[in-house]
Amino acid sequence: MPPAGLPPPPRSPRTWPSWVGIALLWLVAQWPSAITGPLGRTTGALAFHLARRRRRIAEANLALCFPDAAPAERARLVRACFRSIGLGMFEFLRAWWGPLRDLPSRTRFEGVEHIVRARESGRGVILLSGHFLTLELCGRLLCEHVPVSGMYRRHANPAFEWAVRRGRLRYAHAMFAREELRACVKHLKAGGILWYAPDQDMRGKDVVFAPFFGVPAATITATHQLARLSGAAVIGFFHRRSADGRGYEIRITEPLADFPSTSAEADAARINALIEAMVREAPEEYLWIHRRFKRRPEGGTSPYGDTG
Repeated sequence: MPPAGLPPPPRSPRTWPSWVGIALLWLVAQWPSAITGPLGRTTGALAFHLARRRRRIAEANLALCFPDAAPAERARLVRACFRSIGLGMFEFLRAWWGPLRDLPSRTRFEGVEHIVRARESGRGVILLSGHFLTLELCGRLLCEHVPVSGMYRRHANPAFEWAVRRGRLRYAHAMFAREELRACVKHLKAGGILWYAPDQDMRGKDVVFAPFFGVPAATITATHQLARLSGAAVIGFFHRRSADGRGYEIRITEPLADFPSTSAEADAARINALIEAMVREAPEEYLWIHRRFKRRPEGGTSPYGDTG
């Protein structure tokens, strides 16, 4: 049975090819990591050669964020990023539709008590993270300990939107589309936990330019607004693959002190600094193929050239 609140799946003949594709992806999600690990790394290596536009975006981002790194080191990071993307594709499928098997026992958790204490004090929690390739699977692993809800962008394909939402609702407490801000505030006021990643240029109106790796980046002020309207604690959620590649490391930080402030700009800078610190710990697992710096202050030029 579908989770409560989920409408029936779309059954239009136009969605039938999508359902066939989803069924195949569901089968892949059942494969063990002994298969998906090597296959993911191979897929990522192929994408490095085939997805030239995205590769150039990653190269431009790394040149901006690590200007002092040697060109050979940045080139190594680009290749590692694409291998991580290949692994992440299979990790997403496992999170949505596959079994965890022994992953919980191979995952190290640190700081979950910070979430528990915030809720015991009567506050909701904004669980702040960035767009790392491990975000979906580590989010599911964290849901084994605390009832996390998430924000997401709706998929244009109705069959894929339904299937992914249903998969997420197997482990998430609730899922909110990014335009459902009132529902998010209500959830936080009731003591809920909301996973949120504000590190992409969403093209919204409530945007300020705040430094990210020392580069002005268009940053949405929604974290400031959600915390101000709900009184929720803002807590960092960092996740990465373990050194042996067999499990994951999940670390929850203490709540940000004196957040929100009276300045949306200052709060955006603090949020970017928190995410930057996460990225520096596992730069190869960050989604560098996103055009993070496309929108420039005062009509500046995009660093992506013909990729933008």
